[in-house]
Amino acid sequence: MTDIKNVDEVPAEKPRGMLMLRTLTMPADANPNGDVFGGWLMSQLDAAGAMMAYELCRGKVVTVAVDEIVFRNPVHVGDVVCVYCRVIHVGNTSLKIQLQMWTKHNDEARTSRVKVTECGITYVAVDDNGVKRHLPRELVEHKDELILNGYESMYSGNSQYECY
Repeated sequence: MTDIKNVDEVPAEKPRGMLMLRTLTMPADANPNGDVFGGWLMSQLDAAGAMMAYELCRGKVVTVAVDEIVFRNPVHVGDVVCVYCRVIHVGNTSLKIQLQMWTKHNDEARTSRVKVTECGITYVAVDDNGVKRHLPRELVEHKDELILNGYESMYSGNSQYECY
């Protein structure tokens, strides 16, 4: 067992999951004091999770549940917001994605990264009529690998899931 003698030796927390969204906060996203609205931040979480869910479910998904969201640090105009996602549960028609939101503050080097919040969001796959549908067979069959090793390990190298 390792004894930690001073606080500087404690490893800093790092984002978990795949970076699914990165955006710059703008004045329209904030109140007159420059603090970004919580509702805008929640919409970014949902958009990031929905992008991952859509790709994994190979089609339309809807948000059906959001775990508690507690904002632990403020976000200001000019900060870069990053949302990381990882799948934590795969069912027959739904999946749950754990999301972490981090911000890089608008300082000279943008080197200070701070965790803003974390939550789980459940998405259900639906058809064009909004009716629940089964998840793709491949996703269900490989759910343990996806949960254990992450989205990147299952889909890296498949151009269908890459943005570049």
